[in-house]
Amino acid sequence: MIRVLLVEDHSVVVEGLRQILADAIPDVEFGVAATAAEAVRLFRTTRWNVVVLDVSLPDGSGLDVLKQLRAIRPSTPVLVLSMHPEEQFAVRLLRAGASGYVTKKAAAQELVTAVRKIRGGGKYVSAALAERLADEIRTGAPLEPHDALSDREYLVFRMLALGQTVKQIAAELTLSPQTISTHRTRILEKMGMKTNADLVRYVAEHRLFPPPV
Repeated sequence: MIRVLLVEDHSVVVEGLRQILADAIPDVEFGVAATAAEAVRLFRTTRWNVVVLDVSLPDGSGLDVLKQLRAIRPSTPVLVLSMHPEEQFAVRLLRAGASGYVTKKAAAQELVTAVRKIRGGGKYVSAALAERLADEIRTGAPLEPHDALSDREYLVFRMLALGQTVKQIAAELTLSPQTISTHRTRILEKMGMKTNADLVRYVAEHRLFPPPV
């Protein structure tokens, strides 16, 4: 029996994942968590062979959940599933301990291949991402300015680029405005920029984030 924990808050996506994996993998048993808190609770109470983790959850980010799962049981492979193109989040998530990254637009067979590979102890990335990682290892430096940001800086960068104010970000992250201002200063320094408008322009040019809903 292979136990797969699906961390996804959209029921239609959950059913699709169930069907794809059940058709391809015999003797598979599923658990489902729709929130970050539920995912951590289920992960603590049951041993899973694979976790399929959505990067966007209603009560937290997949990156934060991934770090918590790795702290609890680092040997359990986690496949991150995302609607975002892999160049936006994949490298950061792999650095944080993900065993693989698949976009929701990927073919069903790619999902099955990824689950099988990480279940066997391997890593799964697309050919394009593998080439990018090889280039980064060869040069020893991030390929894009935003890759040099810490995880917290990256989160603040994303929120600033989507138009949130320092006060709004501070309230959402339960941090002081002074702390967010410090993050903003470091982000601008690391990326060689001067204003929030520069960040917005950078995001548009690199097509990093979808517009706010």
